[in-house]
Amino acid sequence: MKRRTAIRLALTLLITGGCLAYILWQLDVRKTIDIVLHSQLGWFFGAIAIMIGGVPPMAWRWQRLLAARGVSESFRWCTRAYFVSYTAGQVLPSAVGGDASRIFESSRRHPGRLGDMSAIVILERALGGVATLTLAAIGFALAIGRYDVGPYLWIEGVFVVGTIVLAVLFFSHRMRGVLRRFVPLLRRVKLERPLRSFYEGVHVFRGHVRLMVWIFLLTLVVQAVRVLAIWMGGKAVGVELSPRPYYVMGPLLFLVLLVPFTVNGIAVREAFFVSFLGQLGVDKEKAVATGFLFFVVTVALALPGAVILAVENLRRDRPEVASRAP
Repeated sequence: MKRRTAIRLALTLLITGGCLAYILWQLDVRKTIDIVLHSQLGWFFGAIAIMIGGVPPMAWRWQRLLAARGVSESFRWCTRAYFVSYTAGQVLPSAVGGDASRIFESSRRHPGRLGDMSAIVILERALGGVATLTLAAIGFALAIGRYDVGPYLWIEGVFVVGTIVLAVLFFSHRMRGVLRRFVPLLRRVKLERPLRSFYEGVHVFRGHVRLMVWIFLLTLVVQAVRVLAIWMGGKAVGVELSPRPYYVMGPLLFLVLLVPFTVNGIAVREAFFVSFLGQLGVDKEKAVATGFLFFVVTVALALPGAVILAVENLRRDRPEVASRAP
């Protein structure tokens, strides 16, 4: 296990380094740095405000899914856990690390329900993916006759096929018979119990169609507003484009960043910005600067979680210090 982890980490670092080296080789680094340093702070802070403002609706979404499974959690704690997950995502592999953080914290608060906690967080992520795919489809419709989006269709196609397969796998009664054939194999490798718990935790939401529809619509609105944060990042560095092309690019970017190709999406994000914005006549340096500013925005989104963790650790240490005092 340790060897596999080491190999995976080495490959991730190798890919990150290779992509970063290629981008730096293609750019005028001094010009890019100058563009970033002279960016307009009003647009930049507006992008941060939009990203932070999207956290409470996401926390409410998670709270509603927990309540559907009989798990009572306060909106305050769900919001706190969401901010902490963004902090974890800066260290662990992107969105996957943030989800793992929420699963870990919620399962500690509710012992014996790890399968349910995992299922709820993964289902929430899947609903977010469906909303992003829907937004991408709307973006493609807006792009017809205006932008060349052909090279990006395969990205959405892969996610669409994967989403359909997973939906049938987890919500179809007929698939239960197919899945039972794998039970003996899973028992041999001691995975039958945790996977069964996870499957049942997702499958039960088959009876909560109305809730899932409302959560999907909420996620669609939040994702649509968050695309404007990317547009504001472009405006901050002087990219004079309307929000329309960002509604083509943004959902695809959100989908690509879900896959941990590199450490925290470094270089993949910038390469995506160069590839897409370059087709619209934007300089490579400005395109990379836009991607870098959006990265800084995501880092800023992680700061509240870092402050929360620091304050909680200080509060834990105070009783120990007091008890040692004479």
